[in-house]
Amino acid sequence: MTPKHFSPMNTNSTPNKTNLRKWIVAVSIVIPIAVAALFGIKVEGVDFSFLPPIYATINGITAVLLILALTFIKNGKVALHQKTIQVALGLSVLFLLCYVAYHMTSDSTPYGGSMKALYYTILVSHIFLSVAVIPVVLFTYLHAWEGNYQKHKKWAKFAFPIWLYVAITGVVVYLMISPYYGH
Repeated sequence: MTPKHFSPMNTNSTPNKTNLRKWIVAVSIVIPIAVAALFGIKVEGVDFSFLPPIYATINGITAVLLILALTFIKNGKVALHQKTIQVALGLSVLFLLCYVAYHMTSDSTPYGGSMKALYYTILVSHIFLSVAVIPVVLFTYLHAWEGNYQKHKKWAKFAFPIWLYVAITGVVVYLMISPYYGH
């Protein structure tokens, strides 16, 4: 049963659920493979070295939005929750585009600090969870979009902490590596 204050995000006729699920699985596979493949491509003559602080900021804003979205839903502000999550999703796409653009035009920066083990532990967990979060967030969103709020809530219990961790560690990784850019 759907609470009265909830309204399905999808008010149009629902597309075939099987097709949407296949699309989510495909996107969840294609994005990491494409990102990995694009790391092998270097575009010369383009300088996107200004992007890391921008995409770190995007991660930080996403983290704040996720916390706001949780606060909104806990206070029954469903429309604000929905809009906040939609903005967070849009920022995640923008982050991905900036991240790929930077790494296609710049060499990797090695970490040169004394906390190398901590840095790489955070970085590796961030990378693996950023891959895992794609289908989790998309399926969580799909359940809300379809009006299946019981399933949405169950999935959100996993999606929220993973997505928040990825957003926060994106900022932490940037702060740890930024002193070594250009060296």
